[in-house]
Amino acid sequence: MSNSSIEKNMANAEKPETRDEFNVEIDGTVGSPFVDNPKMSSRNCDVFYADKQAIFNVNLDIAKHEIIAMIGPSGCGKSTYLRVLNRMNDTIPICRVTGEHTLDGEDIYAKNQDPVLLRARVGMVFQKPNPFPKSIYDNVAYGARLHGLAANRSELDDLVEASLIKAGLFKEVKDDLLKPGTGLSGGQQQRLCIARAIAVDPEVILMDEPTSALDPIATALIEELMDELKANYTIAIVTHSMQQAARVSQRTAYFHMGHLVEVNDTKTVFTNPEHKLTENYITGRFG
Repeated sequence: MSNSSIEKNMANAEKPETRDEFNVEIDGTVGSPFVDNPKMSSRNCDVFYADKQAIFNVNLDIAKHEIIAMIGPSGCGKSTYLRVLNRMNDTIPICRVTGEHTLDGEDIYAKNQDPVLLRARVGMVFQKPNPFPKSIYDNVAYGARLHGLAANRSELDDLVEASLIKAGLFKEVKDDLLKPGTGLSGGQQQRLCIARAIAVDPEVILMDEPTSALDPIATALIEELMDELKANYTIAIVTHSMQQAARVSQRTAYFHMGHLVEVNDTKTVFTNPEHKLTENYITGRFG
């Protein structure tokens, strides 16, 4: 049996049959959840909060230098799964994650894996901009100082400037680097948080609804930035905006009731979805 056949069987194996409110079966992931030479992978991912299961048998690859969008109704598990990828769920005492999860083939849940170092490789940008109560400069420099990425002040200055340039913010703040980051506009704060994530030289950037609190102009700037960043980073974004998913991503994953229902190239998901649940969602029948 070919590797692709084995992986397709894995995506559908040992998955309890579930029916949604439209009496549509959820008995496996359709489409193309696997890729050649993935940057990150999950196999047989289950997530529990105490006795309640939130994620069921998710099998997914995330390709290098792609933007993959995760969509679905509120409470479907997409943000929970995103946090699996950099072990943010470790901070929740009642949360338990099972399955195999890798970054470049390396088990990110191995006992010898330091979650702090992992989060430097797999950065995260949250729904609400969360700059530290520090200067713009110190916000960006924080991670570099923590991980010893600059040998002296000159190197740190260069790193801060380069990170702000990559985040599309330097021209706007270059004369105000010592002013509080919290004094920036919402969109600028979010780009500052992206600069802070970039400064530790991550390989993957996770974005959990990064523009939901922003106005359309700030949203457009963040989306343009994501398109530029994918040349150097792998990006996974959770979004409630199907229009945003269609604009920014190359692949889209649809979650429903904790199940990964469909993964396909974005055009296919939005124009010719394979699963009835995906079609119901993108056509507005629920969500």
